[in-house]
Amino acid sequence: MTRTKPLFLIAVALILTACGGESDSLTFQDCPDCPTMVMIPAGAFIQGSPESEPQRRDSEGPLRRIQVQSFAMGQTAVTFDQWDACVADGGCSHNPGDRGWGRGDRPVIRVSWNDAQQYVAWLSNKTGHHYRLPSESEWEYAARAGTLGRFNTGDCITTDQANFRGPEPATGCPTGIDRQQTLPVASFAPNAFGLYDTHGNVWEWAQDCWNPSYSGAPTNGSAWMTGNCDRAVARGGSWSINGLDVRSATRHFRPRDHRNASVGFRVARSVAL
Repeated sequence: MTRTKPLFLIAVALILTACGGESDSLTFQDCPDCPTMVMIPAGAFIQGSPESEPQRRDSEGPLRRIQVQSFAMGQTAVTFDQWDACVADGGCSHNPGDRGWGRGDRPVIRVSWNDAQQYVAWLSNKTGHHYRLPSESEWEYAARAGTLGRFNTGDCITTDQANFRGPEPATGCPTGIDRQQTLPVASFAPNAFGLYDTHGNVWEWAQDCWNPSYSGAPTNGSAWMTGNCDRAVARGGSWSINGLDVRSATRHFRPRDHRNASVGFRVARSVAL
């Protein structure tokens, strides 16, 4: 695992050099209604959690080294404004409710994996670029952003750093508040890659089919499209979940047609540096 950090730093340095050293140049938007995307550098990381990690689940192993190609990731989860643009344009057929919390820049909720596929197809047709859901490996690589601990904030996370059920924190972490709803995206500081809300707020769909462990999974960063494909992977935890389930390595599944007030998604886009 000691090799992961140098690879990460070299990749970031190369991208910053290519972009003139300005962090703002690492983001782009393909259309006014499109999500803002962040360039994620190629690199390697160790996926999963060690057996020594508190509250670890067997589904988070075995640990393995993953090589990820450069790609772009949504800076935030897809918002209601962005989803509503797809509905208005006829690209998305489902018009989810917001539970009275508000739409706008809150993450869209009550959207299934199948609904998300309509959205990325609409974006792809609209822009001429290949939008998709991130693979599970891409998601974890981007969420960790070079970190190795339980969270990209360190070995603990608080409700000053993410939106989750604070009265039930991860083992050894301080208690916090329970907001009982989503917050607008980017309400907290971003990770080292410039991504917001990779811990909490809403679960985020990945492209992959569900498998109960990483045994036999790809190591090249691609989505694992065999296994139980009636179910899809969801990552990141949500406003309604405790601290255990907002860890970087936490992985859950949902049926592909599942819609819930704690589930949304963010998009990925293939790029060439």
